[in-house]
Amino acid sequence: MSADNNQYDYDYIVVGSGFGGSVSACRLSEKGYSVAVMEMGRRWTPENLPKSNWNLRNWLWRPMLGLRGFFNTSFFRHVIVLHGNAVGGGSITYANTLLVPPDKVWDEGSWAGINDWQAVMPGFYDTAKRTLGVVRNPMIAPADRALKTMADAYGVGDTWYPTDVGVFFGNPGDEPGTRYEDPFFDGRGPARNSCIGCGGCMVGCRHNAKNTLDKNYLYLAEQQGARVYPETKVVDVVPLNGHADGRDGYEVTTVPPTWRGVGLGIGKRTWRCRSIIFSGSSLGTQELLFKLKEKGSLPRISDELGKRVRTNAESLIVVRRPDCEENMSDGIAIGSGIHIDEHTHIEATRYPAGSDFMGMMLTALTHGRPGWTRPLFWLWMAIKIVARNPLRALRAQLPFGWARETIIFLCMQTIDGHLNMRLKRLWYWPFRKALVTEGDRIPTFIPEANAFAEKAASAVNGLAGSSLPEIFFNTPTTAHCMGGCSMADSPEHGVIDGRNRVFGYQNMLVCDGSMLGANLGVNPSLTITALTEHAMSHIPDK
Repeated sequence: MSADNNQYDYDYIVVGSGFGGSVSACRLSEKGYSVAVMEMGRRWTPENLPKSNWNLRNWLWRPMLGLRGFFNTSFFRHVIVLHGNAVGGGSITYANTLLVPPDKVWDEGSWAGINDWQAVMPGFYDTAKRTLGVVRNPMIAPADRALKTMADAYGVGDTWYPTDVGVFFGNPGDEPGTRYEDPFFDGRGPARNSCIGCGGCMVGCRHNAKNTLDKNYLYLAEQQGARVYPETKVVDVVPLNGHADGRDGYEVTTVPPTWRGVGLGIGKRTWRCRSIIFSGSSLGTQELLFKLKEKGSLPRISDELGKRVRTNAESLIVVRRPDCEENMSDGIAIGSGIHIDEHTHIEATRYPAGSDFMGMMLTALTHGRPGWTRPLFWLWMAIKIVARNPLRALRAQLPFGWARETIIFLCMQTIDGHLNMRLKRLWYWPFRKALVTEGDRIPTFIPEANAFAEKAASAVNGLAGSSLPEIFFNTPTTAHCMGGCSMADSPEHGVIDGRNRVFGYQNMLVCDGSMLGANLGVNPSLTITALTEHAMSHIPDK
């Protein structure tokens, strides 16, 4: 027996409101479908955003501990992943950078050959750029000028470029902070204010200048009737009417994000939908699908789930300038970048003045072989720095003033490599299962980037720094977790097809970073947006 349309609460339920979820909600609403977006995080406004990342309660996401911010950190044996939880997904805390990857990525990985990507994707990138308000950064700040000086000293000054970003800068000549009635969507969008260059993008823009998803795709979706349910976590998805392939739709169970499945079940709800889209980020979607596959709710999910999880082979390095009079936190979060060789790309990144919490993760730049000997190299380097100038060394190690004095180098490589993820019971907390990583270790430092940082620091009279987890735990940090539900030609090679449809099920898609089939080598947000536009283009009007 087929399901009656009257028994559905919504035509589509979208799990997550990041770049994939917001695009899906917007385009499906335009096509006439009823849409609900289930978002685990909070809705943020200029009034409730934190003024600095020392406000841990409103910055970090650990709801069981009472921390209900938008910035999340997931720790694995092989990598530390930085990501977001909010209405608008990672756009609330990401660094605005929206870059098109090199053409060669479409000929690599699991998605190679399933579409003529190089011919198909440019139009969808154009649509994504237009909707996200992508422009070339006109605000060249002290950190960007310093990066140019460093690049010149290293002999790669000709590769320096201002980034393409999702920020509203207003009209040339107008005062920063000027208010404009909807500058993007012919009156259908919200009023905006031009950027004041405070560097606060990654702590949440309190000045209405950052083009977050709640000001474009998600905003338009809600204007067209989509409903967003904040602080709502999806815990089960079961096909309706006993049809294992989901042809009649799905029953979706949600709970509050702090719900532990005990007591009276307060806040637990069930919904019925014709179709479902998983857009909970690479980590969120993988974890949910693993649990649904294991418990028997969605047993047909491909066994390729969790395989070929990639980062951009990243490393976080800094140059701190304790004696500099210029404010390195001025500008936008990522204002410029360089290429130090054909594989290695570096972006100048910053936090706003006063947001010094991340300074606690950095220490003296350390070379050496990854493993137990690297802390010894760090100790030797620290001794040398202290011996040269004890007061300057102490000041450089203290977090206070860190954001104002520091340029963060986000170093990325296009060299391919991957991990696998599985759902396992944790040895130190056996009461539940969680995602764990398996496979060869990701390199914990990039020698080319370290060499650049060392010479760059000398060029601007600064001190170069490395990440503490890289040195002491042989664990790199990434803001770009990709793959795990990758596109492929069959369920033997991936989880979804070239139109984002989940193998083995009808009316089910995956649209987020987990779908990516190769290492992009650049920030993935624009590609996630463009690929979701491509997926939505194949869904007919209601």
